[in-house]
Amino acid sequence: MPKPPALRLVLIAAAAVLAACSSAPPLAYTVPDQPEGSSGYTDKPGWAAEKFAVAAANPLATDAGYQVLKAGGSAIDAAIAVQMVLTLVEPQSSGIGGGAFLLHAAGARVEAYDGRETAPAAATDKLFLGVDGKPLPFNDAVVGGRSVGVPGTVRMLELAHKEHGKLAWAQLFQPAIQLAEGGFKVSARLNALLANDKFLAQDPVAAAYFYDAAGKPWPVGHVLKNPELAAVLRAIARQGSKALHEGDVAQAIVAKVRKHPTNPGPLSLADLAGYQPKKREALCTSYQVAPHDYRVCGFPPPSSGAIAIGQILGILRNTDAAALPLQEGLRGPAPGADWLHLYTEAARLAFADRAQYVADPDFVQPPGGSWMSLLEPGYLAQRAKRIGTQSMKVAQPGTPGSVRTSHAPMPDQPEYGTSHISIVDAFGNAVAMTTTIEDQFGSRQMVTTNAARPGGFLLNNELTDFSFAPTDAQGQPIANRVQPGKRPRSSMAPTLVFDKASGELLMSGGSPGGAAIIHYTAKTLYGVLNWGLMPQQAINLPNFGSFNGPSLLEENRFPPATVEALRARGAEVREMNMTSGLQAITRGQVHGKKMWLGGADPRREGVMMGD
Repeated sequence: MPKPPALRLVLIAAAAVLAACSSAPPLAYTVPDQPEGSSGYTDKPGWAAEKFAVAAANPLATDAGYQVLKAGGSAIDAAIAVQMVLTLVEPQSSGIGGGAFLLHAAGARVEAYDGRETAPAAATDKLFLGVDGKPLPFNDAVVGGRSVGVPGTVRMLELAHKEHGKLAWAQLFQPAIQLAEGGFKVSARLNALLANDKFLAQDPVAAAYFYDAAGKPWPVGHVLKNPELAAVLRAIARQGSKALHEGDVAQAIVAKVRKHPTNPGPLSLADLAGYQPKKREALCTSYQVAPHDYRVCGFPPPSSGAIAIGQILGILRNTDAAALPLQEGLRGPAPGADWLHLYTEAARLAFADRAQYVADPDFVQPPGGSWMSLLEPGYLAQRAKRIGTQSMKVAQPGTPGSVRTSHAPMPDQPEYGTSHISIVDAFGNAVAMTTTIEDQFGSRQMVTTNAARPGGFLLNNELTDFSFAPTDAQGQPIANRVQPGKRPRSSMAPTLVFDKASGELLMSGGSPGGAAIIHYTAKTLYGVLNWGLMPQQAINLPNFGSFNGPSLLEENRFPPATVEALRARGAEVREMNMTSGLQAITRGQVHGKKMWLGGADPRREGVMMGD
């Protein structure tokens, strides 16, 4: 196998760290030269920084976080600035109309902030059933007000800022406000997604903002201004999350949802006003790769990400996977057929358990009384014994813990969307945050408080992460069915990795990609921890996985011999587009000096910046 390309260092002169929020001057945000990053696949060099670093899905968002860190801000401060800019420049993936999971580390102490959307109080388990009593087609459920959950991102970030912010809340909105008022250049990726979307232009507010008079998406490089979003962000900067969850903005959100002409939803002003983020206990497990002992921390339910990744990695440890090196793919290193067989079988077992057990813990009890029962080493060793030389094609759930579930497995259905942010600050804190409005452009509903003012923000379609069918054919309830106030199951997998003995942070990472988030993040973790790759090299590896069905391979990345070898083992193999959006920052050494090493997905526009 040829040597991977050398890591290019990008080192920027360090700035003096300013005092905390009480004495910090206003953030002197400078609008950078605005890049026009392409969609498709663009090779990236990898980056390094000494004191702090931020990696996000759009260069303008990364730069906003960088300027906040340079001004003495914390990792949480930077995450807020990044998210607000992403609302503007990457509206297809996340924003103030959606939800997020955030892991925060202060030294080795990890906190999990749950900003997941909730089902409205008036929602029932028949929300996504048609008049015939059958589940709606996916897009019929998504487009309109029916799919909109109560947004949680802003209120969750507000809670995290109260506990870990250093700069004043209002300062963190300045980059997004300036960009919204002055305009940003439409990127190739945004232009391509606008051109391919069949539903967004049906919304008159979105059509007037994203498309020209002829109905064509604004071209690459067009300077797009969003004065309505600037006004909303100014209000949130002044009043906090109350400006989104109450008053004019809340009324506009509810009107948009309830008055949709063909697909209204049950969201109410009381739902918005009553939303509360939650702090949960991070789900941390041990992971040994001789001679190292790692502590891997992820987000607990209602996300399934950390459990599924932990199961896959834990099952692989009970196989011969560790003895199988990378091979030569069509575009650099790639896993071989033997390793992919073991991985996809482990994935089938993990996704079977995910479908059976995982849902909002405020509504569903974990098997055996603890989610850790799904990650118990003896249980994973037992599951690994089900892997043979031939593909099992579809796995059945196991029986972790001592109590059998009374729920039916959830049928497979689509998941989409999201964006990921990884940050380390100069004070020893770190953030891994995955944020979403779910499908591409969410519910395709754009909210404005002033129809004469262009722009606004998009609402999520997060409720379609619930099972459309509330029960199976025998009437057995599905754990992830719609219930009032419930948070839909997610696959988001923000991840922090530590040296178990010393507590030193070693990695912050994650990805968008719907249910494939689990595979994208697991791939990167395995690449860094098991194969010893730099983060950019691990991200660059081809994507793969299984959702407990066919074996999925990223198209044009694996040799035909690999594909045929998997088929010879009985697997149905599908080669397809698998557009991850990974960001990762790891602790490593460059010329004997400890540095933060960063990577961003060549399949999207992201970059890392740091000093």
